Amino acid sequence: MKKNWLYILYILLLLGNILPAKGHTCITDKDFVLVIDAGHGGHDPGAIGRISKEKNINLNVALKLGKLVEENCPDVKVIYTRQRDVFIPLDRRAQIANDAKADLFISIHTNSLAQNRTVKGASTWTLGLAKSQANLEVAQRENAVILYENDYKTRYAGFNPNSAESYIIFEFMQDKYMEQSVHLASLVQKQFRHTCKRHDRGVHQAGFLVLKASAMPSILIELGFISTPEEERYLNSQDGINTLALGIYQAFCTYKQEQKARRGDANSGNRSSFSPQKAPNAVPASAQPKEEGKKTVNGRPVFKIQICTSAELLKSNDYRLKGLKGVEHYQEGGLYKYTYGASEDYNAIVRLRRDVIGKFKDAFIIAFRNGQKTDVNQAIRDFKKNNSSN
Repeated sequence: MKKNWLYILYILLLLGNILPAKGHTCITDKDFVLVIDAGHGGHDPGAIGRISKEKNINLNVALKLGKLVEENCPDVKVIYTRQRDVFIPLDRRAQIANDAKADLFISIHTNSLAQNRTVKGASTWTLGLAKSQANLEVAQRENAVILYENDYKTRYAGFNPNSAESYIIFEFMQDKYMEQSVHLASLVQKQFRHTCKRHDRGVHQAGFLVLKASAMPSILIELGFISTPEEERYLNSQDGINTLALGIYQAFCTYKQEQKARRGDANSGNRSSFSPQKAPNAVPASAQPKEEGKKTVNGRPVFKIQICTSAELLKSNDYRLKGLKGVEHYQEGGLYKYTYGASEDYNAIVRLRRDVIGKFKDAFIIAFRNGQKTDVNQAIRDFKKNNSSN
């Protein structure tokens, strides 16, 4: 009898070591936190169409996207800023992501144009300065959410979503997560093109307060135009909801797999392959713009302007490069990313960027150190420190 009791006790102890305690979830360093933000809600309807309101379209797609991730990605923790028709202040949405130490923030919205009911297509946005009136108007419409908050002037430090002057704060903002955000945005647009068969309205930048306050890679998606009757019907159909959510989900999966691979490379001591490469048949350095073609000296960063991204390798005379000479490229996440200019002088690259904004409205500054891509914010700090000591 005593022997049987000892045997039972041994089995119980063994099971206790193997099985997790009931009611607890085992969190490992592999867990990925995704925050899905359904724009607008409650007494804020967002854009209003003939048969629907933006807030409901956003929520339908957000919940479908979250369900796809929850059912197929067991290592991902999904957090919603809202799961029902309630109003969530704009800064609270970002705070939810920050408090959760999220790895990614995806905000889902629906576009609208007051006087044009024939525009179609989806676009994806990252944080930055709006380079056109159309881009500014999108940001103004989305930021106008704060007007539903009684204390918005205090909470947002006097920011006026309807004043173009308020958006000056975004001009020299260098988002440390910009590269990852732009890359994810490109993946989403690729899926909208190929999986969803939607008109591709591209990747853009604008001053979205909800992205400004989030401390992780983040994007804002405009699913389509509620102001276009045909588009509105699609956005409200089950087929539209499922297809759009699937496209975003597949882009997310690609992004997450790439991040996992990079973490694996870092853990094994291998450096990611970010070294810039010359485009085929590139113009010689002597023909490049002034300040280009300089190499890192004593570990100092070299600043460049990223002008576009492509899934395919472009020739130097490709129309998408819009006639710029001396364009270089580097590979990241399975994409070719094209840069213009190269200088240790950050101010020179800022000036050069102003020259190309007319051709590439979403061009932004990146940095390399010893041939490897580096944090542009740290590079700017290093430049200012070196400049002040000279």
